[in-house]
Amino acid sequence: MCKVLFILFAFIARDCSSQDDEGPYRGKYIGKLNSYHHQVSGEVYAADDWTILLVDFNYDGTGDDTFFWAGDSGRPGPLGFIVPDQHGKTNILERYKNEEVRLRMPDGKRISRLSWFAVYDLASQNAFGDVYVPDQFESPAPRALSPLTPAPGVSISSGPVQVLDASTLLIPELRFSADGQEVYWWAGVGPQPSSRGSVVPDEEGYLEPARSYRGEDVRLRVGSGSGGVFRLDWVALWNRRESTALATLLLPHELNVPPANLKLHEYASRLPNCVQLHRDLQVSWEIFGNQITIQLAGMIGVDEYMAFGISGSSSRSQMIGADLAIAGWDKTQQRGFASDYNVTAAAPCVLVLGAWRGVCPDDRLGGTDSNQVLSASREDGLTVLTYRRQLMPSEPLDLEWRTDRAVFIVWAVGGLDRLREPAYHRLRPAVDQQLVLTRASSSDCVPFTIGDASPPKQWERAELFDPALRVFDVRLGPAGGARGLGGRARPAPQLALYVNGQLAPDLQLRRGLGYTFRVRCGDDPHSASLYHPLVITTESHGGLERLSDEAAGAIRVLAGARGARRGRRGAAAAGALCRAERDPTADPRRDDAYETFRAFNRSLRWSCAPEGKPAELLVVPNSTWPDVVYYHSFTHLDMGGRIFVVDRHRRNIAKSSNAASPAIALPRSSLLLPLISILLRARDIVVREF
Repeated sequence: MCKVLFILFAFIARDCSSQDDEGPYRGKYIGKLNSYHHQVSGEVYAADDWTILLVDFNYDGTGDDTFFWAGDSGRPGPLGFIVPDQHGKTNILERYKNEEVRLRMPDGKRISRLSWFAVYDLASQNAFGDVYVPDQFESPAPRALSPLTPAPGVSISSGPVQVLDASTLLIPELRFSADGQEVYWWAGVGPQPSSRGSVVPDEEGYLEPARSYRGEDVRLRVGSGSGGVFRLDWVALWNRRESTALATLLLPHELNVPPANLKLHEYASRLPNCVQLHRDLQVSWEIFGNQITIQLAGMIGVDEYMAFGISGSSSRSQMIGADLAIAGWDKTQQRGFASDYNVTAAAPCVLVLGAWRGVCPDDRLGGTDSNQVLSASREDGLTVLTYRRQLMPSEPLDLEWRTDRAVFIVWAVGGLDRLREPAYHRLRPAVDQQLVLTRASSSDCVPFTIGDASPPKQWERAELFDPALRVFDVRLGPAGGARGLGGRARPAPQLALYVNGQLAPDLQLRRGLGYTFRVRCGDDPHSASLYHPLVITTESHGGLERLSDEAAGAIRVLAGARGARRGRRGAAAAGALCRAERDPTADPRRDDAYETFRAFNRSLRWSCAPEGKPAELLVVPNSTWPDVVYYHSFTHLDMGGRIFVVDRHRRNIAKSSNAASPAIALPRSSLLLPLISILLRARDIVVREF
């Protein structure tokens, strides 16, 4: 496994006007506040041409009518303008004590055009503290460099590389064919690339060989802190096997760029061995006797899990057969968990012909939980969980943690579903990974950062509302990650129901009319992952087969179920499988790269079982149906969508005020409304006659 190091703190900065040798990069230094009254002090930086950063700022807060104040001529005085405070307000300033304050210039104002900045009292027309902006001051801004320079005979090209901020490079229109080479994004110091560099996480945060790029814009974070580019001389595409650079970018000694909007987390593992699995996930461990202590640390959501364990194969990293810990934070009980799981199928744990299969806890499979939780914490988005277990298996469901050779591992990060069980992962490795558990104490881990980008915008949800549409073809396909079903309700499942070629669209059914659902989502009840009969209920999640008898029995099923032995309902609409799959060369982790569902859908390949027929489910909504019901898989959660039950079809029904949540089921009748109208008219007549 490649050694993972980020060069963060080993080299001092090279632009003393912009970078404190002992601190983080904050932008272009303007100067120190001259202190006159009310204990005003601090240092002033320009983060960019519109952002002032005050560092170690002090003010006692006792001025009568005091503001942040700036002007573009003369000296501090009444001819100036208010700079809003860190909250964007123009209120009178309150007390500050050794604070870092970020101020945004008003519209139309730029730091490079200022003459001075002050803490100014309008009542007394006195500056309590000020700083003068140097002449010809140039604020930090993104800088364009040269394109990547390929090595002789190497076919790699890009547009001019942009340094967006102190830690972010944008490589536009990159063209590179990986062809199975062991090529990494690589960075370091020195006159040219060398093996002494370090792996840079790719645009998704993975520490894996670079993939092929076909004219794509690639955004790299070259340091976990805010001073990454100042501590580097070059970035390269590096062939680790041959120890050569395929393409290189040399970084100038002075770069007047904005600071990265990132904050380092102070966590550092105290266990002797630590490996960075992903930009947002670390594992560390210590062996003592027949026990291993493992610590997982990850920047994950409060409703997410970290999975880590021994591979189900002794020759590669394989989830099937793996012995996993599913770790996370229980926000209700405010404590951590690291439960022992076994993987028998690539699906959440579900009943398959009376037996549990999938990603299931050991105690549900007749075993015991072999993990002992020692400590857990969650702070600033970082969940840290420490647990202990034996190296030798204590039961057949457990695997041995070998110390005589390297072991293949598996890991993942994903969401916890409404049953608080692991759903499909959003992060996982695409290459085999090994650990040498008894290696000499060492750490490849680097600080975590706080404040990453928000999830991508979800694809628009399709709506099938044509009054003439009476037949719906239901098939199986990928759920589309955060832009697909994950954008509607997290976590996203692995698979979704496609209706008439659309990803879990909204449907409209008219009361009193008959509709046919032709279900082609798998008819093999022995499969935990590819058996998805259709069910229509008043409950919004589906997955009856994963629920307890009591929970499943409490759900009102409108279509798709039949009675079964021992009182538990069975599926009634299971048809032969028709499934959409990605191109074999596509990376399932990059579904979010498609801007629209249409583009994603065009990339899929459909195939149907050569033999077998669809199941036909006849549905006739009646007056007892609520206005909003749901279609889903009988076996797994959250794979389908909404059905709007209407008396008249109309477009954009989902945007109406009462369509966001299911309505209460009230009896309806074609005779009830006329009867009410007659009674009301009779009442009016009686009142008038009286």
